[in-house]
Amino acid sequence: MQIILAGDIGGTKTLLSLVNAQGLEHLYDQRFVSGNYATFEDLLVEFMTLARSNLPNLPPLTAACFGIAGPVSDRRSQLTNLGWTIESDRLAQVLGIRETDQVNLINDFVAVGYGILGLKTEDLCTLQGGNPKNHAPMAVLGAGTGLGEAYLTWQGDRYEVYATEGGHTDFAPRNELEIELLQYLLKHHHRASVERVVSGLGIVTIYEFLCDRQGNTSLLADGEAIATAALTQFDSLAMQTMQIFVSAYASEAGNLALKLIPSSGLYMAGGIAPKILPLLQEPKFLEILQSKGRVSPVLFNIPIHVVLNSEVGLIGAMIYAQTRTE
Repeated sequence: MQIILAGDIGGTKTLLSLVNAQGLEHLYDQRFVSGNYATFEDLLVEFMTLARSNLPNLPPLTAACFGIAGPVSDRRSQLTNLGWTIESDRLAQVLGIRETDQVNLINDFVAVGYGILGLKTEDLCTLQGGNPKNHAPMAVLGAGTGLGEAYLTWQGDRYEVYATEGGHTDFAPRNELEIELLQYLLKHHHRASVERVVSGLGIVTIYEFLCDRQGNTSLLADGEAIATAALTQFDSLAMQTMQIFVSAYASEAGNLALKLIPSSGLYMAGGIAPKILPLLQEPKFLEILQSKGRVSPVLFNIPIHVVLNSEVGLIGAMIYAQTRTE
């Protein structure tokens, strides 16, 4: 039996899972509060101690992969908000994996891209069925703390995922109110990226912009509170905030789809989309996404899905490790 360790490492929480490489059967899972540990190695040692006490006949690990909420370079990553430095070769020593190239660190949104490949029907909400094509490109974007974007291409025997920095492209307003929002952003920042609007912090920024515009005091402090107030129709400014947010999200999804033509699917991941699903299911969302002038028909056949499974990044780390053991 080949055993894989997969992880989804974030600034707030870390998910770890031991799985059988054949079929990705879960053997042992744990969730940790990242900030409770001085180093990731400390957390990893605790996890393996718990795992071996629960699985006394656990074989040596074959491979490991960790999706990390931060840049990865030369098999190394730093999570600055935690003060963690994570190095693949050092993790291989801690885990007792002799072949160090079997321990990999990947960007968390690359992990999400691989995770798309392991999702089931119940893990998705389809907004547009489209006309899917086998082995065509896929695209994934997701608003959460920031805005992640990646794409998948077929390599003859499997898909490979490629990260982008698409969330840092320029925000393009579509109407007079959004032009005002752009001007507001430029007063506070050197430039206005789409991530300044399409993210959890973006929701707060839009709300503060609308409050400032009307001379009101901001009453809601975070994106989740604003989204909840909008969904329950509790606050008119919150409702307007989410209208702008959803419009910008739809527009950016359409932009990404035009650039990549992901005929095997456009997937909306990230923590926000499942929480505002009713807003994404309104006809207006697809109308804005497809509103690209004379090339709009290009987007009609692209399948569009919302990812409901919050562990898609962990699934992706499993799949990445599995493909490297074959």
